[in-house]
Amino acid sequence: MKLTKFIFALAVTATAAAQQGTPTAGSGAQPTTAEGQAAGIATVFPVTSGLEAPTQPQGVSTANFSRTARIRPVSRAGGDYQARVSSPLSSLFQVRGVQDNEVNGIGIVMGLDGTGDTGLLAPQLLANSLLAQNINIDPKMLTTSSIATVHVKGIIPHGAKPGTRMDVIVSTLGDAESLFGGNLLLTELTDLEGNNVYATASGSLTVGGFMAAGESASATKNHVTVGTLASAGVVQVGVDASIVNEHGYIYLDAKNGQGSFGNTVRAVEVVNRLYPEMARVLPDGKSVRLQVMGGVPEESVVAYLDRAMQLEVETDNLARVVISERTGVIVMGGDVRLRPGVIQHGSIVVTIAETPEVSQPAGFSSGVTTEVPRTNLNVVEGDAPLVLMGGATSLEEVVEVLNVLGATPRDMIAIMESLVSGGLLVAELKRM
Repeated sequence: MKLTKFIFALAVTATAAAQQGTPTAGSGAQPTTAEGQAAGIATVFPVTSGLEAPTQPQGVSTANFSRTARIRPVSRAGGDYQARVSSPLSSLFQVRGVQDNEVNGIGIVMGLDGTGDTGLLAPQLLANSLLAQNINIDPKMLTTSSIATVHVKGIIPHGAKPGTRMDVIVSTLGDAESLFGGNLLLTELTDLEGNNVYATASGSLTVGGFMAAGESASATKNHVTVGTLASAGVVQVGVDASIVNEHGYIYLDAKNGQGSFGNTVRAVEVVNRLYPEMARVLPDGKSVRLQVMGGVPEESVVAYLDRAMQLEVETDNLARVVISERTGVIVMGGDVRLRPGVIQHGSIVVTIAETPEVSQPAGFSSGVTTEVPRTNLNVVEGDAPLVLMGGATSLEEVVEVLNVLGATPRDMIAIMESLVSGGLLVAELKRM
């Protein structure tokens, strides 16, 4: 509007100047001709607006890859890395039939401060819950920002009786932003099939963090979409557990990571010294069958088993390597060995960054807004020589040989996989 008025004012000025035979001040134009004056026609000359194209984006895409300085570990002075450790049977075996039981349920968390679900799932579940109490209400009338649909999980310990308290974990199922300050509505916890209700849970949630947000900024501490309820679960149906079966046997199964033949055989030997001919190794090599001696009363069976579980045996140093590419963790057992060989490892690091920019045309021009791609591509290839590895017959020597390679944990994972496949690293490889 201002530009239109400005042009109109210039036109009026030019008309007056033409009638007087003088040029418009500051216009730089020559006087009009007599024909023009006689005709009474005003001459309007081009006006320079002075508009310029806006400043274009100057951002540049970047992508960097850096490697921290290598830290060489310090070996423990005088350490016996091949020592065999004695452990009680309770650390190596678990009693069959006394495991914990997991129960699950779907519940509703109420009282949230505008951080609940935005969909229709939570209002529908709440309406169903109210309908069970003869309260019929339209789910659309319920406020969704103050409620959230959650998954509730609890662990019932073996032998739990009705009324036993347990902890539960609550996790969001929808798009709730936070469970902070919420209260869990009474929720039924069932078995995997969902047929039997074994426990219930309700109460105020404890979230190990907080979230504060505005229209253009937010701050979050820890994970606020998962909460716990300490002792908020109540066992409704007891879970029977018995350590002795109908034939008078107790079965001991090796725990995860302890199931070696040597551990099982030595466990049977030490138990038989306490209870002669009462223990047997099962054909799978990872379980022990313990018979209850005749004359032991039922009330003394637990003490009978406890004496056996307190016995100690010398455990195996398993030749096992556990790797986790997701976290870069490597764990090696004591009996890992390394055969001589030659190895060469390199690495290629490719970094790509995309940051498109927007180019704006000048005002009142015929240009259009255009998105301009911006890409930075960087490729770095490592140059590593061949390395001659000597044989290693102890865990300490294996560590020293592998440290010579100077590889990062993720590179070392790939190297160990290749060493095991090539038969140079004598160990069982397990991936997590």
